[in-house]
Amino acid sequence: MRPIALSRPLTLEASQTVADGAGGFSLAWQALGTLWAEVVAGTGREAAGEEVTLSTVAYRITVRAAPIGSPARPQPSQRFRDGARVFAIIAVSERDAEARYLTCIAREESPT
Repeated sequence: MRPIALSRPLTLEASQTVADGAGGFSLAWQALGTLWAEVVAGTGREAAGEEVTLSTVAYRITVRAAPIGSPARPQPSQRFRDGARVFAIIAVSERDAEARYLTCIAREESPT
C-alpha cells in the first residue's frame, strides 16, 4: 500500500434546517472542523440536470480515522469544502485493517 499524504485542509460540514421566517425551513451548512486529507480524483461523467448539464467526478478522500459517533468522523450526507469547491460525501469506510484512516467516496458537481 502506498503512503498517504494528508496535505490538503478540508472543512467538514453538516446540514441543518433553519427557519426561514415565513413558516418554512431552508437548508444551511454548519462547519464542524478542519480535517487534513488526501484527495484523489476518479473518472468523470456527464449527467443531465433540471436546466443544465452537470459534470460529475467521483473523488476518493482519505482522512485520519475518528471514533464512531465523533463529530470529527465524516458521514454520508455531510460534505467537505475546499474554498468554493464542495465535495458531497456518498460513502465512508475504513481504509486499512488497523482503522487508522477513513476513505470517503465523494462527488463534486459543477454546472458546465
